[in-house]
Amino acid sequence: MPLSHPVSRRALKHTRAIHVEAFARDDGLWDLDAHITDVKTRDAQLASGVRPAGAPMHDLWLRLTIDTKLTVVAAEAVSDAVPYPGYCDTIGPAYQKLAGLNLLKGFRQAVMERLSGTSGCTHLSELALVLPTAAIQAFAGEVIDTRENAHPDEQSDKPFQLDRCHALRSDGEAVAEYYPRWAIKPITGTRSN
Repeated sequence: MPLSHPVSRRALKHTRAIHVEAFARDDGLWDLDAHITDVKTRDAQLASGVRPAGAPMHDLWLRLTIDTKLTVVAAEAVSDAVPYPGYCDTIGPAYQKLAGLNLLKGFRQAVMERLSGTSGCTHLSELALVLPTAAIQAFAGEVIDTRENAHPDEQSDKPFQLDRCHALRSDGEAVAEYYPRWAIKPITGTRSN
């Protein structure tokens, strides 16, 4: 279902695109290649000069190499187009500070602690913040078994995805239908008037 029809005529002025690809490597690690672009539909006057319409204002790349426990083992950042050439594009090595972090254990907070403000690039740091859920999507069915009774003979832990979003809350109908073993009935209180 698409968004509702706009209530007024509109003119496209700016497009931000974020693209993430996940690659399983031959050595057992995974690469998450993330790319962000910002493009204007008109010439943009910057302090560094005019950026022609259609030319990227930002064209930035971030690669995180992770293991199957979602720990970052290496990080690399590259800036192909920036508003301040010779300045913005020198921050790439700072993103090596992401090595050692785990995507599911305080990653977003750690990114902001290590790379916010003048310690990093706003756009590269924002790009890093989308990678935990992208990794989960890549791992689902490959590294992480998301099925309810994938191994019925084994005592398994609660599936990782439960209670991480509205649809998959343990007291919800989706869990009752697709993960009945983990479904809990909502607590209903009795009110006396």
